[in-house]
Amino acid sequence: MEETQRKVRLIAHTQLTQEFFDEAGDGFHDDDLNQLASDGQVVALTAVRTCYSANKPTEIVAKEGVKYFGSKASDGGAGTDADRLFRHIFASKHTSTLEHLTFTFAIEGVSRALLAQLTRHRVGFSFSVQSQRYVRMGSDDKIGGFDYVVPDKVKQDHIALAVFERSMELAQEMYDSLRKDGGITAEDARAVLPNATATNLVMTANLTALLSFYSKRKKGRGAQAEITELAEALRREVIDVEPWTDQFFEEV
Repeated sequence: MEETQRKVRLIAHTQLTQEFFDEAGDGFHDDDLNQLASDGQVVALTAVRTCYSANKPTEIVAKEGVKYFGSKASDGGAGTDADRLFRHIFASKHTSTLEHLTFTFAIEGVSRALLAQLTRHRVGFSFSVQSQRYVRMGSDDKIGGFDYVVPDKVKQDHIALAVFERSMELAQEMYDSLRKDGGITAEDARAVLPNATATNLVMTANLTALLSFYSKRKKGRGAQAEITELAEALRREVIDVEPWTDQFFEEV
């Protein structure tokens, strides 16, 4: 049993199939579609233009991609005309077209208190969470006792930290006693575990859902520090693979 550290890692995100990429690239001649747009931008353009174009979804990038990805933004803003189109879509709140971009994260070492807050964001999210029913949290179990997350404000006060750490020790002792001495099953003994107990999960969310989550949980919106830090970590993972989305995280 010990204090744990949070880790957030993007493990998968929207990518084009080779067949679609080959078809989409037909309209680019000597230009390489990879050099002009990310997979996410290609998917976004396909979704957006499907709503307004006479072309079929499989034809849009091949027939319209050079116009959007190969020319400067017609509104005088940064980037290509595709970036201009995405800004227009975002400003007009037609963001259902961005739901086709999905991101899957491994999230490790967050508290059960954070989990309760995180799972309030349900639309556009999927969660698979480490079970306290099947993963035994005893000191003598494989896990070696439950790990926990210490709130920043508790860390800043040595007296509060001592009280906090002692309460973690007592919770572990009570859990162990229920399991060993009382013969209580893990699914019932877990009731004494605190909100600070660390957990791990896999989470998948679409871009629109992530932007909504970030708008509510980013710094300055009154959210608790732990989930604010998670929101920033998720944003960093997304913009690392789809840099064009950063402007939208900044604006929500």
